[in-house]
Amino acid sequence: MDIATFRATQEPIKDLYRNDAGAALLTLKAKGSADDARVTCKVETGHGLALAGIHPKAGGSGQELCSGDMLLEALIACAGVSMRAAAAVLEIPIKSAKISAEGDVDLRGTLGVTEGVPVGFKEIRLRFDIETDVPQKRLTELMELTDRYCVIFQTIQRSPKTFVKLNRVAR
Repeated sequence: MDIATFRATQEPIKDLYRNDAGAALLTLKAKGSADDARVTCKVETGHGLALAGIHPKAGGSGQELCSGDMLLEALIACAGVSMRAAAAVLEIPIKSAKISAEGDVDLRGTLGVTEGVPVGFKEIRLRFDIETDVPQKRLTELMELTDRYCVIFQTIQRSPKTFVKLNRVAR
Protein backbone atom coordinates (compact mmCIF):
# COMPACT_ATOMS: atom_id res chain seq x y z
CA MET A 1 0.00 0.00 0.00
CA ASP A 2 1.38 3.40 -0.88
CA ILE A 3 1.80 6.09 1.77
CA ALA A 4 -1.07 8.34 0.63
CA THR A 5 -3.54 5.44 0.58
CA PHE A 6 -2.27 4.29 3.97
CA ARG A 7 -2.88 7.69 5.54
CA ALA A 8 -6.32 8.04 3.96
CA THR A 9 -7.34 4.54 5.04
CA GLN A 10 -6.03 4.74 8.60
CA GLU A 11 -7.64 8.00 9.78
CA PRO A 12 -11.29 6.84 9.67
CA ILE A 13 -10.25 3.59 11.36
CA LYS A 14 -8.56 5.53 14.18
CA ASP A 15 -11.71 7.66 14.59
CA LEU A 16 -13.86 4.53 14.83
CA TYR A 17 -11.62 3.03 17.53
CA ARG A 18 -11.56 6.30 19.49
CA ASN A 19 -15.36 6.20 19.59
CA ASP A 20 -15.82 2.43 19.99
CA ALA A 21 -13.06 0.62 21.87
CA GLY A 22 -14.73 -2.74 21.27
CA ALA A 23 -14.34 -2.32 17.52
CA ALA A 24 -10.55 -2.23 18.00
CA LEU A 25 -10.31 -5.75 19.41
CA LEU A 26 -8.84 -8.30 17.01
CA THR A 27 -8.22 -11.99 17.53
CA LEU A 28 -5.54 -13.34 15.22
CA LYS A 29 -5.42 -17.07 14.64
CA ALA A 30 -2.92 -19.55 13.30
CA LYS A 31 -3.20 -23.27 12.61
CA GLY A 32 -0.85 -26.11 12.01
CA SER A 33 -0.72 -29.88 11.99
CA ALA A 34 1.80 -32.49 13.05
CA ASP A 35 1.72 -36.17 12.25
CA ASP A 36 3.37 -39.24 13.73
CA ALA A 37 5.78 -39.90 10.86
CA ARG A 38 8.02 -36.82 11.05
CA VAL A 39 9.31 -34.33 13.61
CA THR A 40 7.76 -31.38 11.76
CA CYS A 41 4.72 -29.13 11.88
CA LYS A 42 2.86 -27.82 8.85
CA VAL A 43 1.87 -24.22 9.54
CA GLU A 44 -0.93 -22.68 7.52
CA THR A 45 0.04 -19.21 6.30
CA GLY A 46 -1.81 -16.70 4.19
CA HIS A 47 0.30 -17.87 1.24
CA GLY A 48 0.37 -21.64 1.64
CA LEU A 49 1.92 -24.13 4.02
CA ALA A 50 5.22 -23.61 5.81
CA LEU A 51 6.95 -26.75 7.06
CA ALA A 52 8.70 -26.18 10.38
CA GLY A 53 11.22 -28.52 11.91
CA ILE A 54 14.07 -28.76 14.36
CA HIS A 55 17.20 -26.63 13.82
CA PRO A 56 20.20 -28.74 12.72
CA LYS A 57 22.15 -27.75 15.87
CA ALA A 58 19.37 -29.44 17.87
CA GLY A 59 19.24 -32.56 15.69
CA GLY A 60 17.05 -31.49 12.77
CA SER A 61 17.68 -32.05 9.09
CA GLY A 62 17.93 -28.38 8.14
CA GLN A 63 15.41 -29.00 5.35
CA GLU A 64 12.55 -27.38 7.27
CA LEU A 65 12.05 -23.88 8.62
CA CYS A 66 13.30 -23.22 12.15
CA SER A 67 10.61 -21.70 14.37
CA GLY A 68 13.23 -19.45 16.00
CA ASP A 69 14.10 -18.04 12.58
CA MET A 70 10.38 -17.64 11.89
CA LEU A 71 9.97 -15.62 15.10
CA LEU A 72 12.81 -13.30 14.07
CA GLU A 73 11.32 -13.03 10.58
CA ALA A 74 7.95 -12.06 12.09
CA LEU A 75 9.76 -9.45 14.20
CA ILE A 76 11.49 -8.02 11.13
CA ALA A 77 8.21 -7.94 9.18
CA CYS A 78 6.37 -6.16 11.98
CA ALA A 79 9.22 -3.77 12.78
CA GLY A 80 9.72 -2.89 9.12
CA VAL A 81 6.03 -2.17 8.56
CA SER A 82 5.79 -0.25 11.84
CA MET A 83 8.83 1.84 10.92
CA ARG A 84 7.40 2.65 7.47
CA ALA A 85 4.02 3.56 9.00
CA ALA A 86 5.69 5.80 11.60
CA ALA A 87 7.81 7.43 8.87
CA ALA A 88 4.63 8.12 6.89
CA VAL A 89 2.93 9.71 9.90
CA LEU A 90 6.03 11.77 10.76
CA GLU A 91 6.56 12.63 7.09
CA ILE A 92 10.12 11.31 7.16
CA PRO A 93 11.33 10.36 3.69
CA ILE A 94 13.11 7.01 3.69
CA LYS A 95 15.29 6.25 0.65
CA SER A 96 16.01 2.70 1.82
CA ALA A 97 15.82 0.64 4.97
CA LYS A 98 17.32 -2.71 5.87
CA ILE A 99 16.01 -4.42 8.98
CA SER A 100 17.81 -7.31 10.63
CA ALA A 101 17.31 -9.34 13.78
CA GLU A 102 19.43 -11.87 15.55
CA GLY A 103 18.91 -13.76 18.74
CA ASP A 104 20.89 -16.02 21.03
CA VAL A 105 19.55 -19.39 22.18
CA ASP A 106 21.44 -21.74 24.49
CA LEU A 107 20.50 -25.14 23.09
CA ARG A 108 21.43 -26.87 26.35
CA GLY A 109 18.07 -25.63 27.65
CA THR A 110 16.12 -26.69 24.58
CA LEU A 111 17.66 -30.16 24.63
CA GLY A 112 17.37 -30.50 28.41
CA VAL A 113 21.05 -31.34 28.85
CA THR A 114 21.85 -28.82 31.60
CA GLU A 115 19.46 -28.14 34.44
CA GLY A 116 18.71 -24.48 35.03
CA VAL A 117 19.48 -23.33 31.47
CA PRO A 118 16.31 -21.62 30.24
CA VAL A 119 14.58 -22.58 27.03
CA GLY A 120 14.18 -19.75 24.53
CA PHE A 121 15.98 -16.65 23.40
CA LYS A 122 18.39 -15.12 25.90
CA GLU A 123 18.72 -11.92 23.88
CA ILE A 124 17.23 -10.50 20.68
CA ARG A 125 18.84 -7.64 18.79
CA LEU A 126 16.90 -5.62 16.20
CA ARG A 127 18.75 -3.32 13.82
CA PHE A 128 17.64 -0.71 11.29
CA ASP A 129 20.01 0.62 8.61
CA ILE A 130 18.13 3.60 7.21
CA GLU A 131 19.12 5.91 4.37
CA THR A 132 17.52 9.32 4.83
CA ASP A 133 18.49 12.99 4.95
CA VAL A 134 16.62 13.91 8.15
CA PRO A 135 18.52 14.91 11.31
CA GLN A 136 19.28 12.34 14.01
CA LYS A 137 16.63 13.84 16.32
CA ARG A 138 13.92 12.87 13.81
CA LEU A 139 15.37 9.35 13.49
CA THR A 140 15.30 8.99 17.27
CA GLU A 141 11.63 9.96 17.21
CA LEU A 142 11.05 7.45 14.40
CA MET A 143 12.67 4.63 16.39
CA GLU A 144 10.69 5.52 19.53
CA LEU A 145 7.42 5.24 17.59
CA THR A 146 8.55 2.06 15.85
CA ASP A 147 9.43 0.48 19.18
CA ARG A 148 6.17 1.62 20.79
CA TYR A 149 3.84 0.42 18.00
CA CYS A 150 5.50 -2.78 16.75
CA VAL A 151 3.14 -5.50 17.98
CA ILE A 152 5.68 -8.33 17.82
CA PHE A 153 8.43 -6.34 19.58
CA GLN A 154 6.07 -5.20 22.32
CA THR A 155 4.74 -8.76 22.74
CA ILE A 156 8.28 -10.10 23.17
CA GLN A 157 9.13 -7.36 25.66
CA ARG A 158 5.95 -7.67 27.72
CA SER A 159 5.26 -11.44 27.52
CA PRO A 160 1.46 -11.81 27.44
CA LYS A 161 -0.58 -14.26 29.47
CA THR A 162 -0.39 -17.60 27.73
CA PHE A 163 -2.50 -20.71 28.00
CA VAL A 164 -2.00 -24.25 26.74
CA LYS A 165 -4.88 -26.67 26.35
CA LEU A 166 -4.72 -30.29 25.26
CA ASN A 167 -7.83 -31.93 23.81
CA ARG A 168 -8.01 -35.64 23.14
CA VAL A 169 -9.70 -36.17 19.79
CA ALA A 170 -11.72 -39.36 19.31
CA ARG A 171 -10.94 -41.33 16.20
